[in-house]
Amino acid sequence: MKRKPYISLSLVLLLGAGGVLSGCSSKEAASAAGEQVITVGTQNDYPPFAFADENNELTGYDVEVVKAVDEKLDGYTFEFTAVPWDSMFLALESNKIQAIADQVAKTPERQGKYLFTDESYFAAETVIAVKGGREDIQTIKDLEGKKIGALAGDSYTLLLEEYNKKAAKPIDLKYSESGNPSEILQDVQNGRIDAYVNDPIMIDAVLKKNDLDVEIVGQPLVNDDMGIVLKKGEQGEELKALIDPVLEELKQDGTLAELSKKWTGGEYIPE
Repeated sequence: MKRKPYISLSLVLLLGAGGVLSGCSSKEAASAAGEQVITVGTQNDYPPFAFADENNELTGYDVEVVKAVDEKLDGYTFEFTAVPWDSMFLALESNKIQAIADQVAKTPERQGKYLFTDESYFAAETVIAVKGGREDIQTIKDLEGKKIGALAGDSYTLLLEEYNKKAAKPIDLKYSESGNPSEILQDVQNGRIDAYVNDPIMIDAVLKKNDLDVEIVGQPLVNDDMGIVLKKGEQGEELKALIDPVLEELKQDGTLAELSKKWTGGEYIPE
């Protein structure tokens, strides 16, 4: 059962060009019920965290975490809209969405530009994936001079871009035009690029779905905590104050752990 919200929140609500893919109530129904709609942007091709199911509805771990937050709050409805990764932060800045739940790591650069929830809802690793049987790549240094798939602006690419500032031989980053991790992993299998750096859970999900001859090698490069992203300013601060206590409750009552096990097979919840 929902409870009363922690604070009052007034939002200007605009949807992006893409249609809403969600199991939540429609915007019209929420408005008729006197609820305020908070539009959450996420990808539709990033399993098991955020993806479109067979009914073309957004689902996955990140989506269900936000739905669990929604269940705790009266007066608010969270709706989801599919946004390409390369447009995600622009949609937030232009207020087409009011939040991002899309496995966004809390990097110093991002925290300087955007507002994150204090409570993190997932702890992720960063690993290297190569064509099955390849043995010459095990560490980030082994990527120097090689062609590596990349998505502009994601935390994994930012890690490699930062490494290139000091590398003896820069990593040759090949930015994806489609923004689809599945296509990048297919390029790894087909030899068009040498490797891909991303989260192991997403990689495993894509490999199983597409039966790709790609494997994860070496040790994790870094560990990151994921938070819900908001726009800096009064709206964002109010929304942060609304969500943070609920995320803490979901962590303490075991809801986040249950959702993590459901979607990833393990409990990847920050301390």
